[in-house]
Amino acid sequence: MAIILITGATAGFGKACAEKFAQNGNDLIITGRRQERLNDLQTTLEKQYGIKVLPLAFDVRDQKTVSTVLGGIPENWKKVSVLVNNAGLAAGLSSIEEGDLNDWEEMIDTNVKGLLYVSRAVIPWLIDQRKGHIINLGSIAGSQVYAKGNVYCASKAAVAALSKGMRIDLLPYGIKVTDVQPGAAETEFSLVRFKGNEDKAKGVYQGLKPLSAEDVADVIYYCATLPPHVCINELEITPLQQASAYYYHRV
Repeated sequence: MAIILITGATAGFGKACAEKFAQNGNDLIITGRRQERLNDLQTTLEKQYGIKVLPLAFDVRDQKTVSTVLGGIPENWKKVSVLVNNAGLAAGLSSIEEGDLNDWEEMIDTNVKGLLYVSRAVIPWLIDQRKGHIINLGSIAGSQVYAKGNVYCASKAAVAALSKGMRIDLLPYGIKVTDVQPGAAETEFSLVRFKGNEDKAKGVYQGLKPLSAEDVADVIYYCATLPPHVCINELEITPLQQASAYYYHRV
């Protein structure tokens, strides 16, 4: 049994990861901005799988709160084996000259700075144990920039670079780092990007069988349960009908 810390666990990849790790007998620290959803997930997973869940409601963009909340948890909960840096989002889809500055701020603060804030709080725990695994949720967009994706793509390119940097810096401590890069996956992602416009969100996946949150969670779980001497540094996953950020076969 291990302790798994998952950010952004109230929906999408994060929630699916929580369910996958709980199914396999792991205790969880789950974080997110929506307290009610965290509490509901805690109740469900504890009842269904007999594991322990510690729900922590905070916004990863708030450095002081991240440091205070994570620093203040009981010592026995700090024996984290896997950190899944999942919290992230896309906001808007605009050409660079028309970009919304608030959207830019939100993406950079969440996808880059939030990942750093949480990692900075947790990495000392892993170093103390001389083992652990950090799994960062990147994106195919981090290496393949698409039209109007500008700042979102840049934020995920930063995740890719940070993952490589973490891997190098943490090498002496036996800590694994993996950058998981999904392609088209149908979660709340597009609904958030388009500010709740369901028609636009559905249009992204028209003619496709996209990845599900569970598909990505399965891959993350696989990466996290390999033998101690095996580390997947970077993994790109797409649906069959998507060959890259640009090439789809819609039917």
